[in-house]
Amino acid sequence: MIDIHPEQARTLAAIVAHGSFDAAASHLSVTASAVSQRVRALEVAVGRPVLRRTRPVELTPSGQAVVRFARQLDMLSADLAEELQPGVPQSGIRLTLVINSDSLHTWALAGLAAVAGAVQLEILREDQDYSLELLRSGAAAAAITTTAKAAPGCSSRRLGVMRYLPVCSPDFARLWFDADVTAETLAKAPVIHFDRKDDLQDRYLRRFSRKLLQPPRHYVPAAHEFGEAIRLGMGWGLLPEIEATEDLEHGRLTALAPSSYLDVPLHWQQWRYGSAALDEVASAIQDAARVLR
Repeated sequence: MIDIHPEQARTLAAIVAHGSFDAAASHLSVTASAVSQRVRALEVAVGRPVLRRTRPVELTPSGQAVVRFARQLDMLSADLAEELQPGVPQSGIRLTLVINSDSLHTWALAGLAAVAGAVQLEILREDQDYSLELLRSGAAAAAITTTAKAAPGCSSRRLGVMRYLPVCSPDFARLWFDADVTAETLAKAPVIHFDRKDDLQDRYLRRFSRKLLQPPRHYVPAAHEFGEAIRLGMGWGLLPEIEATEDLEHGRLTALAPSSYLDVPLHWQQWRYGSAALDEVASAIQDAARVLR
C-alpha cells in the first residue's frame, strides 16, 4: 500500500497552482529546499516521478493522481469542519469547474447561481472536447465534456444533447445562398468559428458535403459576440437551438437548410471522491440541464 503524506501532496498541488518550486515555497511559507525535499519524499513513496521539472512544471500521470488526492482531501476537510462545528462560519469551499462557453452562455449559469451561496466557484472556460485534460491534471474538480467514459478517478453522468443549428442573417442568405445551399456555395460563403479549437462548423460541412471545404473564416471567441457576428451578417455558423429559436421565429436569423442540425452529447464528469459541496453543484447542473434534449 502506498502511503501518501497529505503535506507532500498539498505541496505538489501548490507547485502546480503557482507554477514553480519557489512560488510554492512562498505560498506555503517554507523554504524552496523544504519544497524540494517534500517532492523527493513523495516520489520515493510513489515509486516514480510525479512531475517534470520544466517551466512551468508538468505533472506525470502519477502526479496528476496525487494532485487530485490533495484537492479532494481539502474538500473533505472542509466537509468535516462543517460537520464537527455546525453553525460556525467556515472559510468556504472553493471548487474549480470546466464549462464550455455555449453551455455557460445558455443554460449552465442558472444552475451554478442556485449554489453560489454555499460554495466559491472558479469557472474555467474550455471547449467540451478538451475539458477532460483539466480534470485529469487536477486543475478542476468537475467538467462538462463530450466524453461519456469516466476519466481515471472520476464518475460520469449524462446531461443531455446540445443541438446546434446552422444559421445566418437573412441578408447573408440572399447574398451567398440565393440559388441554394450547396457544397459549392458553402465553399465560398464566410463561416464564423469560436476559436481554433472549434470544429463544429467543419464537422457540419463534412457531413453536408462529404468533402473537405475551406471557406473564408472569422474567429470570434466569445459566446454573445459569436451570435452577434452571425446576426450582423459576418458569416454563417452553428448556434445552440435554445439560443437561436427565438431569432428564427422572428426572422432575425434563417436556417441554412430545413431540418438540418448537429447534435453534441454532453456529460458531467467529477472526481469520484469529492465532497458534499461538489455533489450539490452536480445536482444543480443536472437540474439546469433539463432544458437539453
